[in-house]
Amino acid sequence: MSALSFDPASVTLPWGHFIGGELIGGAGVLPVHAPSDGRLLGALPEADAGMVDRAVRLARDAQRASGWADRPPRERARVMRRWARLVEDHAAELARLETVCSTRPIAETAGWDVPFTAEGIRFFAEYADKLGGEVAATQTDLLGMVMAEPYGVVGAIAPWNFPLVMGSWKVVPALVAGNGVVLKPSEMTPFSIVMLARLAVEAGVPAGLFNVVQGSGTVTGDALARHPACGKLTFTGSTRTGIAVMKAAAESGPKPVTLELGGKSPQIVYDDIRDVGAVAERILRAFTGNAGQVCVAGSRLLVQRGVRDALLDGIAARAALLRAGRLEDGATRYSPIISARQAAGIEDAVTRSLAGGARALAPLARLEGGGGVFLSPCILDGVTGETPAVRDELFGPVLTVQTFDDEDEALALASHPTYGLAAGVHTASLGRAMRAVRGLKAGTVWVNRYGRSADFVIPTGGFGGSGIGKDLGRQAVEANLRHKSVLMAFED
Repeated sequence: MSALSFDPASVTLPWGHFIGGELIGGAGVLPVHAPSDGRLLGALPEADAGMVDRAVRLARDAQRASGWADRPPRERARVMRRWARLVEDHAAELARLETVCSTRPIAETAGWDVPFTAEGIRFFAEYADKLGGEVAATQTDLLGMVMAEPYGVVGAIAPWNFPLVMGSWKVVPALVAGNGVVLKPSEMTPFSIVMLARLAVEAGVPAGLFNVVQGSGTVTGDALARHPACGKLTFTGSTRTGIAVMKAAAESGPKPVTLELGGKSPQIVYDDIRDVGAVAERILRAFTGNAGQVCVAGSRLLVQRGVRDALLDGIAARAALLRAGRLEDGATRYSPIISARQAAGIEDAVTRSLAGGARALAPLARLEGGGGVFLSPCILDGVTGETPAVRDELFGPVLTVQTFDDEDEALALASHPTYGLAAGVHTASLGRAMRAVRGLKAGTVWVNRYGRSADFVIPTGGFGGSGIGKDLGRQAVEANLRHKSVLMAFED
């Protein structure tokens, strides 16, 4: 066992909402399971419309009473930096909370999720005094200004696949911009974000400015999306749910909505790659990271004929080495599927794909050794655009393979009728890379890599059914500001 290993029974779980700076319990109605072994951890209280209203009103009142938006921007930045330090000081506790009920192994939460969250808070803090507006060019006897102001309260709904990281992406830019926030985490992964909120208050964020409401999407999420006092909404999740969130927001009065939604991201591999083994490892990580439960998972491999066989052999050999394990074991590197229901959906899509003519170069199977549902990486050949595993976002470790002969064919195969979230290009030719970058219809394109770096300055977000707006980067903070135009005439 690694030094990171821990006993899940030793972790105290915060069962409740975090509203007004306090943990608020209630009758447990939503079961929470540990994906690592499937055991029931307990039941979560659910915030109804009344509880959501209370959280939103407290956030609005705290934003006004504390003068948070009117504080000197550098003061808000100092609070954010203190928050980042506290996240690092409590890294071990946060990592364990994240691992207990998510799909993230302790080695990943301790080594990436928590440090990435702390550094993200620092990054956004630096925008506090850099997005104040501008002076407009007008005639000489007038002064034109564009002033940036917060919306007041931002409603946020975060997904279950990276609870701490994705939750912080929603909350921190909104707070830096001067807003209050009410966040609903996934009911499957409710704990780490409560601790993050508690640390925010300890750092100096006014109590009530950042509230967490627990519950399902159909009850709590819907009430938050419809609340008239939420000036803006931000959501990460499936395309279908994103459409429902947008509709609910519109029905309660027009308001801006940031949506990071589903993806079915292609990876184009040209036959001029210099290191087949390195690219095989890159492709493997892109569709098996978090067991494929990543919106930007590179799940569609488009490979040029000349390198196809060598690349597929390399991917299959590496995929066979992945093993199930308990997430609290520091040696575990592969994730379980979040729930038995999710696993069944993945298996059904693969079965239908095989029935439609696909061939399994590496079959989908359940792995022993972890206690929960662990699925082996699956590689499907002989697919078309109508194959379910190509057409639908499976959110599992399934890679489809299509072969091309020239650049035009590669770009045609890369195009998806619904999604445009991310794409990968692997080539030794700068010209090929740039032609692909220009031709791909995706919000993010990675060249000779796949996945985000430790930087935060590059925004993330998709085209078409993959969403509206951006997380990360300057754009994430700007999305939490509205702009007021001022035109002033001079009078003596």
